[in-house]
Order: sequence, then C-alpha cells, then structure tokens
Amino acid sequence: MFSVNVRDHFMIAHSFRGEAFGPAQRMHGATYVVDLELRRAQLDADGMVADIARTTDMLRAVLGELNFRNLDEEPAFAGRNTTTEFLAKVIFDRCAARIAQGELGPHAGGLAHMRVCLHESHVAWAAYEGKLPV
Repeated sequence: MFSVNVRDHFMIAHSFRGEAFGPAQRMHGATYVVDLELRRAQLDADGMVADIARTTDMLRAVLGELNFRNLDEEPAFAGRNTTTEFLAKVIFDRCAARIAQGELGPHAGGLAHMRVCLHESHVAWAAYEGKLPV
C-alpha cells in the first residue's frame, strides 16, 4: 500500500459537557496539528498516490471552515462534545466528500483509504480512518 501525508493546523475554542471532562467543561482553546494520510494499492498514471498540492489545498479549505471558531456556537455541532476524536471524523467526512466531488483530480478514483490524525499536543492525539469509495 502506498501513502502520502500532508499536514496543517487550526485553532478553535470550545467547552465540554460532562463530569468526565473536569476543567475542560469551561471554555478553552485548542490548536490542532492535523495529518491527512491517503493510501492506495497502486500509484496513479502519474506515479503518485495523490497530488500533494491539491491535497494540501483541500485540507486547508476544510480546516478553514473550523479555524478561529467557537465550536459551541456552530449549529452543526449543537448538542455534541467536539472532542478530538469527534473532530477527526468531521474532518475525515468533509475531506471524503470533497474527494468524491473530484477536488483531487481525475486520478483520485483509485484512492482506497484515508486517515485523519489530530495532534492536540506532542504527547496526545486521536485519529479516524476508513475506506474511501473506489
């Protein structure tokens, strides 16, 4: 399996509901470093997994929808704890939709798998991964 990874970051504010979150129940900020990994069994006609520039632009656009936002005020997240794990899936879904719409170009149809990893610090991260429609 071949893979390519691009990285970016975004900053948000949010709070959590539930005793398990302790002081994080109060409003706080987070800066996430995001790794987006794409995988495929065979390289495309140009010898790539995916165009790195297009993949970087796509990730930047998806993160731009979240960057500098208070997620507690976002209607799409009403009633949800926007944990690192939850946000990894949100980013996965939004990137997968853009890939399906052709944002990575004509050779992206062979992409088989994607992994989104959010690093909340140098010692803690969460990820979501899954298959992409072939």
